[in-house]
Amino acid sequence: MAATTQKTPKPPGVVIWVLVTLLWGTVFYWTSIFMLQLAVYQLQEGSFNPSGSEQGMVYAVQVGVLILFALVAMMVKNGLEPGGQKQIARWQNISEGKGEKIFISFAGSLATSFFFTALTAVTFLGSSAFLGFVVDLTVPVVLLAALFNIAAGITASLIVGLVFLIAQVGRKKG
Repeated sequence: MAATTQKTPKPPGVVIWVLVTLLWGTVFYWTSIFMLQLAVYQLQEGSFNPSGSEQGMVYAVQVGVLILFALVAMMVKNGLEPGGQKQIARWQNISEGKGEKIFISFAGSLATSFFFTALTAVTFLGSSAFLGFVVDLTVPVVLLAALFNIAAGITASLIVGLVFLIAQVGRKKG
């Protein structure tokens, strides 16, 4: 007779933190560029029209920033909640069909899209001087772009929710 062993779930490790941060940071990097350009146009202030090569160079800087951010966020999260029990409980609830059904991590998507717009703007402002191009972003432009980028956050949340529905993640078993 085989003994059944039940593994205790563990919180995500460094690789997961970095990969997830790179995934969402990359998605919101590109949406943020579009939203920053739109906000500059709407408000008719500032200057933000980086070329494709400039966007690529800043993205290389952004990757380093995202990895650093992932590591710091992981350390803070582990410091505030050693063992990650709340996160583990949330994952278990989702796998048992008790989580969100359509919009996965709705509030988190809104906050993330807003935050990553600001991070993208700061990365462009900080790296443009040493990369040799001009960016002029004002606080109102960045705030409006971040508000615009919330639409990308909602869309991302909806897409993840639909993927979960199609893959039947969180479907009640039995």
